[in-house]
Amino acid sequence: MKLWAISDLHIANRSNREALTEMPSYPDDWLIIAGDVGETEGQLRFALAELGTRFRQLLWVPGNHDLWTLHHDPSPHRGEDKYRRLVDICRSFGVLTPEDPYPLWPGAGEGAGRYRIAPLFVLYDYSFRPDDVAEVEAVDWAAESGVLCGDEILLHPDPFPSRPAWCAARVRYTTERLAQAATDGAKLVLINHFPLRQDLVRLRRIPRFSIWCGTRHTEDWHRRFPVAAVVYGHLHIKGTHFRDAVRFEEVSLGYPRDWVRERGVAGYLRQILPEPDTWLTRTPG
Repeated sequence: MKLWAISDLHIANRSNREALTEMPSYPDDWLIIAGDVGETEGQLRFALAELGTRFRQLLWVPGNHDLWTLHHDPSPHRGEDKYRRLVDICRSFGVLTPEDPYPLWPGAGEGAGRYRIAPLFVLYDYSFRPDDVAEVEAVDWAAESGVLCGDEILLHPDPFPSRPAWCAARVRYTTERLAQAATDGAKLVLINHFPLRQDLVRLRRIPRFSIWCGTRHTEDWHRRFPVAAVVYGHLHIKGTHFRDAVRFEEVSLGYPRDWVRERGVAGYLRQILPEPDTWLTRTPG
């Protein structure tokens, strides 16, 4: 039995959607879907229906694209209401979400019961920026380099006054839940669409996009809690990194330009448990 992970399926793109339907089955395994399945409820339902027949258990966290409210979308949901709507859809498919109890991974062998899987939903607050740039100036600072995230138009924070305010509420909620989960001796596998550390955001072509990539409030979570691994996406830069001996896995598929169709979606699944031998891919830190 294995725990796999992938993110950023972006099935609004035809080639991504078609490749998803061609995936083989892993009937004994669990799959983490770390956000950005698509932009509509219909796309989420499609992906869960496809993947739900191929894996024993799915776990989902939202990405920024999942939370978008498109101008032509007939659904009236936006902001927190949109998020709760997606949670309800996931639950209708038996998919675990950030609002459900964190399950113990039932993998066979010595790993059974030793790992608790924690799907999270923590947004960003523009704090992945230089110290001399104020929060209120962050979007303008990014725009100076020709970068503006679609979230500024399509990701509504309602009923919160801003995305940073929504992020702060999610940080408080998640910190409390992780503290409670850290009391039974199990190691945690944290799952969040956005990176938990600023030093993992290495966007050479669009460095100022970093402000839409996370919050400094999560920088020490891999030390503060008993964490075995952290799974994230969003960057479309696949890789394994280590910080303080904790494994960080960026597991995105990405847009059609980011992956090779001949490998299929299955070629980009990342094994999280049992822990693979990844010492050759370690990066300093």
